Amino acid sequence: MKAKPGIRRQRAQETRRRMLDAAFRLFTAHGYDGTTIDSIAREAKVAVQTVYFNFGNKQTILKELLDVRVAGDDEPVPTLERPWVLEAVAAEDPDDQLRHQVAGAREIYERVGGLLEVLRSAAVSNEDVAPLWERNKRQRMEVQEHLVKALAEKHPLPGPLTLDRAVDIGYGLLGPEMYHLLVTERGWTPRQWADWVHSSLRHHLLGQG
Repeated sequence: MKAKPGIRRQRAQETRRRMLDAAFRLFTAHGYDGTTIDSIAREAKVAVQTVYFNFGNKQTILKELLDVRVAGDDEPVPTLERPWVLEAVAAEDPDDQLRHQVAGAREIYERVGGLLEVLRSAAVSNEDVAPLWERNKRQRMEVQEHLVKALAEKHPLPGPLTLDRAVDIGYGLLGPEMYHLLVTERGWTPRQWADWVHSSLRHHLLGQG
C-alpha cells in the first residue's frame, strides 16, 4: 500500500532536514573542503544518490544551510523584516536599538557562527563558494545601513562621524569575523562579546560611555 501524498511529503522533508543537519555537523567539524557528498550521505544514513537528487552539489547544500540556519527557520522572510530588526528600528531609545542589534547578532552567531567561519575560510580558495561569502557580506552591509539610518533619526551621530563611517563601524563590530576572533579563538563568552560590542557601539555611534 502506497503512502498518502501528505505522508510522502513529510518523509521527504524529514530526509532533507536530516541531510542538512548532517552537512552542518560535518562542515563545522571538518570544513568545506574536508566534507564530501559521500560523508554527508553516510552521516545522514541515506544513499549518495539521494543527496545528489535533493541538492545537486555541495555548494547548494551550503547555500541552503546558510539561508535556513542564519534566519533560524525556513520561512521566506527577508532579514530586514525579521523580528529583531523590526524591534531595533521601532525602539524609541537609541540605546535600546543597539541592544536589539547586538542581541540579534549574538543569537545568529551562537547558532551559526561556526558555519559562517567555514564559509569565510572556504571562500578564500574556492571560487564556487566565494560568491556565497560575498552575498553574505553584502546582505550584512545592507542591514547595517538600514539600522544606522534608523539610529541617526533618533540620535545625531557624534562629531564628524559620517553615515558611511558609522555603517562601517557597525559592520565591523557586529560581523562574524569579530565574533569568531573573540569567542572562538580568544575564549570570550557570547555574553562578554555582546557587552563589549554594545559598549563600543554606544561609544562610537552615540558618543556615550
